[in-house]
Amino acid sequence: MYEPLERVTDLLIAQGYRIDDPWDVVEAFESKVAAYAGSAYAVALDSCTDSLFLCLTFLGATGAVSVPSRTYVSVPEAIVHAGCTPRFEPVEWTGAYRLDPYPVIDGAARFTAGMYTPGTYHCLSFHHRKTLGIAKGGMILTDDEQAAEWFRLAGYEGRARRLRYDEMTEPTLCGWNMYMPPEQAARGILLLERLPQHNEDCGGSWKYADISGYEIWSRGTAAETPIQEVSTCAFS
Repeated sequence: MYEPLERVTDLLIAQGYRIDDPWDVVEAFESKVAAYAGSAYAVALDSCTDSLFLCLTFLGATGAVSVPSRTYVSVPEAIVHAGCTPRFEPVEWTGAYRLDPYPVIDGAARFTAGMYTPGTYHCLSFHHRKTLGIAKGGMILTDDEQAAEWFRLAGYEGRARRLRYDEMTEPTLCGWNMYMPPEQAARGILLLERLPQHNEDCGGSWKYADISGYEIWSRGTAAETPIQEVSTCAFS
């Protein structure tokens, strides 16, 4: 599922991109998705789940965050890890929904031209079951330049992408290891080149089980859950 960078280098150069560094491929992918979606900026990360987490963290989210009762389990988990409490709502949805009361969109099941809504932090999922099927990846669409810069730093351990580790200066912030490798971005570019402008949603409330009754929502984060409270069947 990984693509050699050489496969896209000639394509990007022919399209007017300057490719001097593997990170140029990631930034080309970000630029292409932003243009396709209609956002000013796009930041490539390793998953939609981590994208949601970073958005809530950037916004300083607190308290209850509403999500549909039928959604993917990692979404409320990201809410918990961001220091908030998931509040489940029995709503029908397709493609995307908002994490109320915040302007954060879980758009994991939607990828179509013009999908971005101004003023939001719209999170995407790239997976073999999704419309843009790279092995694993995510992205945040935004029109907030300050937020885009923070997401890039936070997702790459708080340091600049292009600075080699043996040349690294002190990170700007205490970040996370959530970046998208250039090889994944290369595959995304090749898939995007032949993707139609309009694509049907690949998921919605009809696709997911109701997870609102799971006991884990009352336990807090994994770090706060004593090992004796975890069912032994989890390790079988």
